[in-house]
Amino acid sequence: MASEMRLLTSLLAALAVVSGCGGDDEGSTTAADAGSAQPQSAQSAKSLLEVGTTVAPITSIVANVGGDRVKITGIVPEGTNSHTFEPKPSVAELLSEVDVLYVNGLVLEEPTKELAEGSLKDGAEIVELGTRSIPESEYAYDSSFPKDGGKPNPHLWTDPTYARKYAEIVRDDLSERDPDNADYYAGNFERFSAMIDELDKAMRASFDTIPREKRKLLTYHDAYAYFGRTYGWDIVGAIQVSDFEDPTAKEVSGLIDQVKAEKVPAVFGSEVFPSPVLEQIGKEAGVRYVDVLRDDDLPGEPGSPEHSWAGLMHFDYVTMTEAMGGDSSALKAFTPRDVATDKADYPQ
Repeated sequence: MASEMRLLTSLLAALAVVSGCGGDDEGSTTAADAGSAQPQSAQSAKSLLEVGTTVAPITSIVANVGGDRVKITGIVPEGTNSHTFEPKPSVAELLSEVDVLYVNGLVLEEPTKELAEGSLKDGAEIVELGTRSIPESEYAYDSSFPKDGGKPNPHLWTDPTYARKYAEIVRDDLSERDPDNADYYAGNFERFSAMIDELDKAMRASFDTIPREKRKLLTYHDAYAYFGRTYGWDIVGAIQVSDFEDPTAKEVSGLIDQVKAEKVPAVFGSEVFPSPVLEQIGKEAGVRYVDVLRDDDLPGEPGSPEHSWAGLMHFDYVTMTEAMGGDSSALKAFTPRDVATDKADYPQ
């Protein structure tokens, strides 16, 4: 699954979008696969808001709020580097049909945004969820996103407190576009917010079992800067530098020395983007190498509760807790779910 590029497409349309991988057509999955409810028969397809999204976690958050009153089309295939993804010109037709496009912003999806700006129909808008969720004074800059490069770290969604802000913005925007269903969107948001409270409590309980001095992250990618601020983890660094190439030999040597000096218990790689360099750092520093983290590629099988934003957070933070020698019982007791349906039997 992790090696395949999966395009999250509409619940009601079987749109095949040509990807940038070898020129082959993508197989499509449904928005339900990313955590949305199936449309109800009483809701006419023609009355549904047409909603576009970019990366899979955003698709999942929007689906939890919009439920069966929206028709969602995801643009960025899972397992793709969202920082470098460039949509094919054929995606312009798809974008021309949406009423709103929800993107992360913070300079993450510029090629998609640029294509959308020239393709959206009259009255359709681009809503940057991340950009609206944080003031510039709180932007994070780091090795992959240096301040002089002009691009702040965009990964707000790995911090549940910002995911709640994303959902709140979606609730308000959908309610404005579709006032007849405002109460429905508000109810879904309240359930989603309550699930975030539950997740937040479980995360804090599990992290409290790890000594503060051991909560140090060296990862394949700088995806946890905001999470680190909120939950008391120190971000040691990332092996992916600002041009998204492997670090130099000197940089690798410096990271090895830093891991040893700071007594980092484990280093974290990605199941989606394997890193021999990070594996080398772990080996030479004599620490555990865990190669299963992911920041926007959803875990589990499409259509399952785990294949969602909540499932992604659950997977990553159980993995981190256990790799650091902590007790993940509180997190394991948390159950990812689709709040728009609140059912465990998801469609396959």
